[in-house]
Amino acid sequence: MNLCVIIAAAGSSARYLAAGAVRHKLEEDLGGKIVLQRTIEAFTKHDAVRSIIIAGPNDPELLSAFKLRHGDKMGLLGAKIIQGGQSHRYESIAAALTHVPADATHIAVHDAARPCISSELLDRLVEMATLHAAVIPAIACPDTVKRVKQTDEPAFPNDDPVAAILGDAPRSKEKLRVVTETLDRTLLVLVQTPQIFEAGLLRRAYAQKDLTSTDDAALVERLGEKVAICQGDVRNIKITTPDDLIMARAAMGFRGDGGGGGGDQRSAMKRF
Repeated sequence: MNLCVIIAAAGSSARYLAAGAVRHKLEEDLGGKIVLQRTIEAFTKHDAVRSIIIAGPNDPELLSAFKLRHGDKMGLLGAKIIQGGQSHRYESIAAALTHVPADATHIAVHDAARPCISSELLDRLVEMATLHAAVIPAIACPDTVKRVKQTDEPAFPNDDPVAAILGDAPRSKEKLRVVTETLDRTLLVLVQTPQIFEAGLLRRAYAQKDLTSTDDAALVERLGEKVAICQGDVRNIKITTPDDLIMARAAMGFRGDGGGGGGDQRSAMKRF
């Protein structure tokens, strides 16, 4: 297998910063190395991986800063940084596909903010990818899942009306959501990355007119192709909030912030 890995790293980390962080999540320390480096290194150790493409920021100025900060180190790891999409993840993957080497037999797509992928999980995925054209990792859904709808009723109708007028009661604007259905979770799974596809299949999927999707497998499904499920790993979490970073450090056996992000946190945030 000749596997090319596409790393989606164009996001602005908006949710992470909104949750109180002071720098981009890919810049956070994870055992003395930044999150992005940990993610890339997970793939450099596998024999099937022949090339790695990082889809970075779309804005030219931000991309230039991204390359200045990470280009040398990523280059030593054999990874190439390219301009990612402007608004959506699928735009980044589409852009990266144009850089995939012609001799690549398979393409893996992975979130840059998932640094905890284990060698065991990657081995399982690669093995299954030799047998199936599309393979994605997934874990069982441990919690009860309910479908809900939003109403026009206030969630907190008894909030102080005076406080609401003065803008001191933001809950007064929150709308009530109610349950409409409880889903059978036995046939539900939580999907992770990396997702591995035969190169030709993923290119066909991205040749479709409508690329709106939550993941790459969804585009393959639209072609009517089978997507095989590989047993995922609960430790393979995606860092979305600062709490996720704490969990990632625990999963990888690291403690606290060792300063691997480098430099002043606020200046690092401005680079993205």
